[in-house]
Amino acid sequence: MAKEMTELEKYYNKFNEDKRLDSRHGQVEFITSMQYIHRYLADMPDAKILDVGAGTGKYSVALANEGYDVTAVELVRYNLGILKAKHSSVKAYQGNAMKLKRFEDDSFDLTLVFGPMYHLYCFEDKLKALQEAKRVTRQGGILMVAYCMNEYCVLTYAFKEGHIHECLAGNRLTEDFHSLAEEKDLYDYVRIEDIDRLDEAAGLERLKLVSPDGPADYMRPVLNAMDEATFEIFMQYHLSTCERPELIGAGAHTLDILRKQTVVY
Repeated sequence: MAKEMTELEKYYNKFNEDKRLDSRHGQVEFITSMQYIHRYLADMPDAKILDVGAGTGKYSVALANEGYDVTAVELVRYNLGILKAKHSSVKAYQGNAMKLKRFEDDSFDLTLVFGPMYHLYCFEDKLKALQEAKRVTRQGGILMVAYCMNEYCVLTYAFKEGHIHECLAGNRLTEDFHSLAEEKDLYDYVRIEDIDRLDEAAGLERLKLVSPDGPADYMRPVLNAMDEATFEIFMQYHLSTCERPELIGAGAHTLDILRKQTVVY
């Protein structure tokens, strides 16, 4: 008897992540994330990389094509099928971010967690995923963890798209406008203090906190209308400001860059 698909699987069976990252606003996120990935890989020419929640492989395939040893884990079979159909050198498996038991401790130099935190709805589950990513990363290795941000959700879905009254009536926002997501909502949204709590609980050292897309998602029509020369200047602007504390947290996503500290015995 076939297993019934979850709502998340139904969603990703229709959602085209490659198309999103190929759009102008998606390019901002991808270019920025790849720049930071390369910054930390510069000192690890033979890095082993794990991409947890790899989706259709936009990042893992790109890194494998650069010659890195890349392993990918993806929950949704449909996404995994697209990733494997790209016929790259990525070693791809179905798996859950909270249970990476396939992999031994200290196996990878760089671990990417770019999707799972979007769809885990409680602190405990997010912490499990973060602890598993930490476990499989070597001492001194790097973790990069992406989150969907609360203010983007409130400004776009609640106000711009006209759902504010139903959100308030349905107790989907707290008194200080923090989103209260449920599994049926598919996405969960956080603030920087929520990320801070997770890092502290997991015992991870933050190196940088970055806004990989900045204002790009709010500016879709403007970005789409830009010629290439203007878009290049916008990228220069964005890359020079994406670490500014007054901007981090306002974009659609935040990228938390962490180090697994070396244990001295």
